[in-house]
Amino acid sequence: MRYVQNERAFLLLGDIAVLYVSLWITLALRDFSIPSLNTWMLHAVPFSLLFCVSVLVYFIAGLYDQHTTLLRRRLPYLVAYSQLATVILAALFFFTVPYFGITPKTVLAIFLGVSSVLVIFWRLVLVRHTGVRKRTGALVLGQGEEIEQLVDELNNNSRYGFTVNHTFNPEDVEYSESLQEQMLGFITQENINVIVVDTRNPALRKITPVLYNLLFLNPNLTMLDASQLYEDIFRRIPISMLGDSWFITHVTRQPFFLYNLFHRLFDIVVSLLLGVPTLILLPFVALAVKLEDGGEIFSFQRRIGKDNQPLDLVKFRTMTNANDGGIMVSTEKVVTKVGHFLRVTRIDELPQLWNVLFGEYSLIGPRPEFGDAIQKYAEAIPYYNARHLITPGLSGWAQLNHQAHPHHGVDIEETRNKLSYDLYYLKNRSLWLDLEIGLKTIKTLLSVAGK
Repeated sequence: MRYVQNERAFLLLGDIAVLYVSLWITLALRDFSIPSLNTWMLHAVPFSLLFCVSVLVYFIAGLYDQHTTLLRRRLPYLVAYSQLATVILAALFFFTVPYFGITPKTVLAIFLGVSSVLVIFWRLVLVRHTGVRKRTGALVLGQGEEIEQLVDELNNNSRYGFTVNHTFNPEDVEYSESLQEQMLGFITQENINVIVVDTRNPALRKITPVLYNLLFLNPNLTMLDASQLYEDIFRRIPISMLGDSWFITHVTRQPFFLYNLFHRLFDIVVSLLLGVPTLILLPFVALAVKLEDGGEIFSFQRRIGKDNQPLDLVKFRTMTNANDGGIMVSTEKVVTKVGHFLRVTRIDELPQLWNVLFGEYSLIGPRPEFGDAIQKYAEAIPYYNARHLITPGLSGWAQLNHQAHPHHGVDIEETRNKLSYDLYYLKNRSLWLDLEIGLKTIKTLLSVAGK
């Protein structure tokens, strides 16, 4: 079931349609008449480029994130600021590139108000009535924390189209000759059309033939794999539902030749482009670091990279000691005043572009960890080392989606949660997912959140 992905496509197409309607209304309001075909085409072509920018701005702002339809309080704020950013970019475009022969000051001003109102109305009102299916009953066969999270999400979010009426632990289901008739009667009486099954639970083996037969006895019944449903909704892999066969089926070092080629070319091009401002900033950063304490300009940090091989990351020094030797930061190390500024602005990360250029690091991938922390995690968390099958990166799916992970310490439970996002990227990595990570990274950089 790929309902979340379908919903995002539905929202995107709806947003574009609303923007075109907003443009038509804007032209009508400007002239107090129905716009002619010539007037429409004169504006529709350049504004189509603007709408592409709008979609990117929406994406960066989080309007296509998982819970966008639920964040009713934040949605007007997000739309208003997204529209304002889009119009500012449009004004810069129209007034600096007069290729299209229009400088629509009045149109842009009217469009900002009209489109903001219509997009908010579309997202808050129309989506509720057009993007959600009628809710039906569901039965869940599974147990554990992740099953509880799944049930809670399904019951409290109307967009998924069904409500979990009952949850059973497979170990409590006793097999008998009449089990099939009992289950058929139960799902009919409770109006259940969906059964969500934790297929990796060994207790289900005894009743699998019964579940199979139910598909033929009730043509309206749908079976869903709990782990796949969890992955589609939360965009992470449920660790408790993993087995060795999952890695054989879903994990490979070389997913696609073209993907690997473009991924590497993207790393090279971006690292070269961003390398120029790094060289420009170098003398100023070096002077600031030296003036504060006279210490080293760069710090070399030992991490573990692809295939569990050591990786030395280079950064502008932000702490009192230049190197960590692969050991987690101790309390004796203190962030300097210059270092605090470098961290907040992310300038300290720029020298890592050299690591990216040489291929030992990537712009996008699992964030590398300290060697001593990895040893502890590998002993406590099943399949932890799977994240080392691919090249680590400056930014990654886990880094963007799991904010509670420990930066300079060991936390087994939070790292287990973080791994669920790393495994999602490992399984689903693609140019589209890399693009999403890149856009969300831009949002993080623009937020200037400290480390």
